Amino acid sequence: MDQSEKAKAKVLITGATGFIGRRLVDALVAEGIPVRCLVRKSEVPFPPQVEVAQGDLLQRNSLIAPLRGIETAYYLVHAMAGERAGFERRDRQAAENFVAAAEMQGVKRVIYLGGLGQEGDQLSEHLASRLEVARILQSGAFQTTYLRAAVIIGAGGASFEMIRYLVERLPVMITPRWVSTRCQFIAVQDVIAYLVGCLKDERTAGRTYDIGGPELLSYREMMERFAEVEQKYIKIIPVPFLTPKLSSYWVWLITPVKPSISMPLIEGLGNEVICHDQEIRNILPIPLTGFEEAVRMALEEEARNSQSAPVKE
Repeated sequence: MDQSEKAKAKVLITGATGFIGRRLVDALVAEGIPVRCLVRKSEVPFPPQVEVAQGDLLQRNSLIAPLRGIETAYYLVHAMAGERAGFERRDRQAAENFVAAAEMQGVKRVIYLGGLGQEGDQLSEHLASRLEVARILQSGAFQTTYLRAAVIIGAGGASFEMIRYLVERLPVMITPRWVSTRCQFIAVQDVIAYLVGCLKDERTAGRTYDIGGPELLSYREMMERFAEVEQKYIKIIPVPFLTPKLSSYWVWLITPVKPSISMPLIEGLGNEVICHDQEIRNILPIPLTGFEEAVRMALEEEARNSQSAPVKE
């Protein structure tokens, strides 16, 4: 089987209903690649050519059948979207269950999207859990491609939604010091291009890559430039006394992002998350999207989605 044929073998996507997963499903279908989606509820709609398999990563036996006949699987799940308490334990259990089932079914490759951050950086619980999941997957008998990203700019992404609602609802912001932390954002469409590209190029198998956009910005700069795109006025005043916990509830009051999601994200904002190598650019030299363009594309997508949404009576 040559490289192009391997790329057309059926792949499994975990987390297929999420921010990244649903876009990846569409991208692989557009490439003519057979897709099987692992879901907990079978009523989730997918394109007609997509196979749907029910399973729960916290129930090891339920993963055996969905992984049967799969050569490559995408691991795109994390427990942060549920209850805050114990998400690290759930992440660990899910990854261990997946590894055991994947080994049993002879999976050859796994492609995992995790977070940027170095082990010695006093990582937040969220970033440390993403790193632990990477280690568990890399311990498997299959080859793991580990892509590490920071803030992903795209419609429906939690980080994007936090920035958007803060900019749109607070013309004057008293903010924690984390607004000065530097971050190498990446547009969601570029993340998808890397995920698809790794499947199609076996040179990426078993490797770890940092993926990021073309600019390095602080969170303050991102909010200011977001405001420029929307032609809004904002003034940002950093103060030293807002803790991550207070910040997350402050964000919850202003935005629809739940504290169970915002708190782990905000705790991670104290860590500078930038790419330390550009090696993937030598293998997959995709054109990278600038910040303003990524924001415009995300806002346009949200506008399209709101127009197509059914009217509630």
